[in-house]
Amino acid sequence: MNVFKILYCRTFQFVFKVAIPILPYRRPQILQSVEAAADKLHALGSKRVFIVTDAGVRDAGLCDRFVSALGKNGIDNIIYDKTMPNPTVAAVEDARNEYVTAGCDAIAAIGGGSAMDLAKACGARIVRPKKNLNKMAGLLHVRKRLPPLFAVPTTAGTGSETTIAAVITDGETHRKYAVNDFSLIPHFAVLDSSLTIGLPKTITAYTGMDALTHAVEAYIGRSTTKETRAKAVEAVRLIRENLKTCYDEPSNANARNNMLYAAHYAGIAFTKSYVGYVHAVAHSLSGRYGLPHGLTCAVLLPVVLESYGKRTYKRLAKLARASGVSTAKNNADAAEEFISFVYGMNEYLGIPKGFSEIEETDVPQMAKYADKEGNPLYPVPKLYGRKELEKIYYKVKL
Repeated sequence: MNVFKILYCRTFQFVFKVAIPILPYRRPQILQSVEAAADKLHALGSKRVFIVTDAGVRDAGLCDRFVSALGKNGIDNIIYDKTMPNPTVAAVEDARNEYVTAGCDAIAAIGGGSAMDLAKACGARIVRPKKNLNKMAGLLHVRKRLPPLFAVPTTAGTGSETTIAAVITDGETHRKYAVNDFSLIPHFAVLDSSLTIGLPKTITAYTGMDALTHAVEAYIGRSTTKETRAKAVEAVRLIRENLKTCYDEPSNANARNNMLYAAHYAGIAFTKSYVGYVHAVAHSLSGRYGLPHGLTCAVLLPVVLESYGKRTYKRLAKLARASGVSTAKNNADAAEEFISFVYGMNEYLGIPKGFSEIEETDVPQMAKYADKEGNPLYPVPKLYGRKELEKIYYKVKL
């Protein structure tokens, strides 16, 4: 990366860091159950709720309690269960049309990150009917209050119930991009851990490592605050102590509850402090090949941390000690122990070391997308241009 682009990126990031205290970040109101969510909707005067989910979540009966609670409050509902992994622009438009046609007045996303991304983007299009979604990519292009938005996570990973982002894929170009706006932060987060009981092992692994990535990238970046560092540390500690238990014992209620809060804390951390090149590269990979987002993050996290080298030793060492990963006094030793911890988690959870799907001819375009996403927004420890980003794809190519 040339010196002028470096100067531009770091200046941009510095301005945002200085502005953090005055930007309109807000926390969603936490509700402990779907029944409490239905009661809240009744209090808000809602008549018909648009439920965004996927067929798997619906078939597993994870919407049933909420639907029943809505009925007891005299509230109708429309269930949109066509959410797919890596939701597309076309899916957002389809959902928006159903919302408008049915005359709904509130949105509830029940599921993982994809359902929440689709719900947020749908809300953005509802309040911005004349603005195409690709025109909202980037920062602060919505700027209108969404209908009451309830986020009900059934996985413990994305932290989307507290973030400003909706990640969408262009079905034609396979480009994955984020719409970022404070208005996309859900108004209510329903942290009902009973909905995560029995989650399949692969989803438990992928989403758990996604949460770990959020916490780590937020902590080692250059836009941290006392609050985001504390939330990131707590998230890493909870993940270290509970993710393997959730993987081995899918019905362990205590571990599931701890992981749900770990994901939530990590979401709070990266909402203000942002992520880094792990996410920039992961988004391009999942957009191009349809890979699960959490899987791509898990594979990339230790690789990118290694690539940063000494630039991350001090912060990574502090995170390692504070979260109980390492007791080493030497920063380099503690940092390397943390990277080994991530590799060890991946191995335990059955996560591969790379991707056979990667085609060399796709790498330049994916690196271009990663560069556009990451620079200048992400306050990474070490700046990479397209050529440096291309090397990361080759490191995870099988």
